[in-house]
Amino acid sequence: MPIHNTDVQTDINTDMTTPSADYAPSEHPIPAHPDPARALPSPQRLPSAVIVTLIVIALLLLAGIVYRFIGGAADERHLAKQTKLDAIPTVDVISPIVSGATSEIALPGNTQAFDDTPIYARTSGYLKQWFVDIGQHVSKGELMATIETPELDEQLQVAQADLKSAQADLNLAITTSNRFTNLLKLDSVSQQETDVAVSGAAAKRAAVEAAEANVRRLSQLQSFEKIYAPYSGIVTQRNTDIGDLINAGSATTTNTAKELFHIASVNQLRVFVAVPEVYAPDIHNGDTATLTLDEYPDQVFTGIVTRNSGSIDPSSRTLNVEVDVNNRNGKLLPGAYVFVHFKIPFQSRELSIPSDALIFRAQGLQVGVVRDGHVHLQTITIGKDNGKTVEVATGLSPTDKVILSPSDSLAEGQPVNIATQPAVMQ
Repeated sequence: MPIHNTDVQTDINTDMTTPSADYAPSEHPIPAHPDPARALPSPQRLPSAVIVTLIVIALLLLAGIVYRFIGGAADERHLAKQTKLDAIPTVDVISPIVSGATSEIALPGNTQAFDDTPIYARTSGYLKQWFVDIGQHVSKGELMATIETPELDEQLQVAQADLKSAQADLNLAITTSNRFTNLLKLDSVSQQETDVAVSGAAAKRAAVEAAEANVRRLSQLQSFEKIYAPYSGIVTQRNTDIGDLINAGSATTTNTAKELFHIASVNQLRVFVAVPEVYAPDIHNGDTATLTLDEYPDQVFTGIVTRNSGSIDPSSRTLNVEVDVNNRNGKLLPGAYVFVHFKIPFQSRELSIPSDALIFRAQGLQVGVVRDGHVHLQTITIGKDNGKTVEVATGLSPTDKVILSPSDSLAEGQPVNIATQPAVMQ
């Protein structure tokens, strides 16, 4: 059994807990033997440098969170402001220009040959030969084709024979009539017999005249076996060939007649233009008009207003005007699409704007005008329409800034930005 020396232990504890005045513990005291049952672990303290580092990191993280929050709010405000600015459209504007003393309108027109004729056969038969083809120039009276008409030839021979027979009967009737007239003077025949003889001669004379007319008719039809050009021009169509069965007639008849040739006189052309009613009073016969074509962009052709319909077409509200153009050089072709330019005098000086600035809505004809950075939809009235430009009679002033090519969503009071480079009206 262990021996507990209480006295000794007490003295030791007393000595250790209450040191004497002259007792100085050594720099490295000898540790006492701890009681295993009463021993506790001592806490470990972090170094000061580590603590400072952790505090700095925490402050940096906090500063980053605060900066991110503040910066994000600023970015949102900037984005909202920029989005609002970007939502304001930028428009091109132009100021109306004051028109001069005269104006020019350009209207579409169609060229037509001065004479344009389809050629049909006047007699039936078979095409024997043709002498002209498309694109060929022909002179007046030039032979174009020949037709064989054997049946007509036989009919003409029969008619000529009937004429000879009728003439023979007429000669006999005349002789008989003369005899009876002479015998009547001698009272050798009765008046009745004489009248019968004279009437018979008159009837035979009428029969001869009928036979002569039939011969002339058939001779005339036989002359149509040869087809001649009615005037000098160019052959634009040939619709037949050798051996074709030819039926006399025209396109208006009910038979199977067909057009053999088509000829056109192109030394002079007619140009028909539909002039709007507003310009009708300014168009006069004898006025000069100019023509332009896409085929000849650098060349201008001159024509003369020769006639007009003298009435407004109620379906289109236009005046049909004819302009004659000299085409001896053959540059213009019948059926070509041209622009006819007329000089129109002004009653007063008016403002011109491009046509693409107009707004067509239920409120009427309007334009968009920029005033103090906002849109104002201004109602206007048109004086004259020149095609690419229009002349404004009322509603605008020369200082207005008119929006070009306005969008369908353009609204009254809408804020807009004006393009830096102003547009220029051509």
